[in-house]
Formats: sequence, C-alpha cells, structure tokens
Amino acid sequence: MKTWVYIDHFQGQELPASWEAVGVGKKFGLVTAIVFGSGVEPLAKKAFEYGADEVLLADDPALADFRPEAFASTLSSLVSSGTPDLILFPTTARGRDLAAMTAIDLNSGVIVDAVALDLEDGKVVATRPVFGGKLLAKMACSASPQIITLRGRAFPKPEHQPGRSGTLTKVPAKAEALTRVEGYAATEGGVSLTDAGIIVSGGRGVSNNPALTPPAGLDEKQAEIWRAQQGFKLIGELAAVLGGAMGASRAAVDAGYVPYAHQVGQTGKIVSPDLYIACGISGAIQHLAGMRSSKTIVAINKDAEAPIFQVARYGVVGDLFQIVPALTEAFKKRLGK
Repeated sequence: MKTWVYIDHFQGQELPASWEAVGVGKKFGLVTAIVFGSGVEPLAKKAFEYGADEVLLADDPALADFRPEAFASTLSSLVSSGTPDLILFPTTARGRDLAAMTAIDLNSGVIVDAVALDLEDGKVVATRPVFGGKLLAKMACSASPQIITLRGRAFPKPEHQPGRSGTLTKVPAKAEALTRVEGYAATEGGVSLTDAGIIVSGGRGVSNNPALTPPAGLDEKQAEIWRAQQGFKLIGELAAVLGGAMGASRAAVDAGYVPYAHQVGQTGKIVSPDLYIACGISGAIQHLAGMRSSKTIVAINKDAEAPIFQVARYGVVGDLFQIVPALTEAFKKRLGK
C-alpha cells in the first residue's frame, strides 16, 4: 500500500502528531512524507529520522504561510501523478482544512479523528469516536485515495533515529490562492494543549470560592470573573508543577474566565493526554467529547452526582479550593520543586 503522510508545521516547527502519523503509516509499508513551506528542507530531513522512506518537498516562498487553497492545489497535483492509496493527516486545524479541501479536489472523502487503523481486505478501516465519544465506530472510505486524519496522542510516536536518510524529491508548488496572510497574533506561551501529556482543566466551579472578597467597585459579573481568575491561578499552578497545560470547559470560556485557546471540548481542542484532571467541571457532553480518550481521568467536584465522575478513573468529592492547592504542594515535595 502506497501511504503518504502530511507533516503539519508552523514556520518549520513540526507538530508531534505528524510523527505519530508517520508511525501509523509504517504499519502499511513504505511511507512518503509530504512537506510544504518555505525554508523547510531541515524538516524534510527530520522526517527521515522519524521513519519516512521518501519525502516530497515543495519548498517555495509562496508557501511560507499556510493557505489551504495553495497547499491543497499542490497536494492534489502530486496525488494525480503519484496515485497514493492512503493519505494521513494529523487532526489539527490546518490538517483538517487541508484534508477536506484535498478530498474535494480529488472527489474523495475524509474520515476524521481516527483513534485506530486496521487493514481489512485491502482497505484501511478507521475507528473513530461518535456521539460525543460515547461509542466507537468503524468505517472505511470507498473512494481512492483514502484520506484520514488521526487524533493526536492516540498513537505512539516512532523512535527518533538521528542520521537516518531516504529519497528526497523536490516538487513544484501551486501557489495560486484568493487569500493572503496579513500577519499573526501571538498568544500566551506554555505547553500546547494538543501535545500535553498532562492537562489540568477548570470549569465554572472555579469561580465559586466564597472565601475570596473581590475588590471594591466591581459589579456582580466583574466580581465573578475576578474570583474565577484567582481560581484559574490555582489550576495553572498545579499544571505548571506537573509540567502540563491548563485547560478549561466551554462554560468557563464563554463566561470570560479564560481565553478560547484553553478550551477543551467538541468546539475547542480534542485532547488525549496521559493524565487529565478536571476541576469544577460538571461533565457536559460537549466537554466529554474533547477529553474522553484521556488515558487517566481524575475528577474533583463538590457534586457527587456530576456526570464527570462517570468517565473518571479517580474521583474526589470535595472543595477544589482546598484540594487543588494541597495537590500542588504534595507534588512540589514529591517532584522536588
């Protein structure tokens, strides 16, 4: 089976989920990595070190910024001559855009957010969550090439083999596009939610600390947000001690407690960390859809009937404003921080 894997990156800095996709592709034989951008030949060479046997490199100043029209046109033209059987993408914002637009160009279909792949009767069968993650469904694409996006951290990352090489083929770029990138807005630093092995998340319950007295002059809504911000500092401190990322429920984001970049859920980030600690999160289906595949889930909530406890391996019924600081101190001592 001829398998291609798109290497997603931002200005030459790859997303780890791309290497996971290369590892999955190796299950089916030789892998061709697809690298588009400007000044990204070092990334192409790195693809060999993670298992790619061949790299198709479109290195052109016109591809310096991700524009799905130009990237899809370039990829579609390569598919027409290269005829791969399977194209894999990481399930990232760029990966999903490019997979969808390429499928339209090729009159194929897309299976998104797969968490397992198997080969049955010459066809790749993908397993993906459905109904908000409550069930797993198996499906295959009848068109060719099969286009599938893979959920990050659902597959193991292949071993890095420094010095490994392969066949590097430079290909032309199709740079025509109706859009242009005007610039970028920097967001706060820290560990990426999609790449994090540990995530500590907060929900609306993070604003309910009766022990805090807000500054004078704030109205009711401003006082609520102020309390929530103090609560999310506790969430962030625990995440920092564990070397993880801070997440949030949609309710917390919609209430203005934290920026959207922290949102975990169906309309936020889909995550699969090794450890997910949910603090003051009731467990709405929208949120569960984004974190249900976490390896270990710990829930902290005062409501013993909260739905989050149904998916948690460990549950703590109690006040998060007492439990989270206690956990932070305990981990500091245990980890020597």
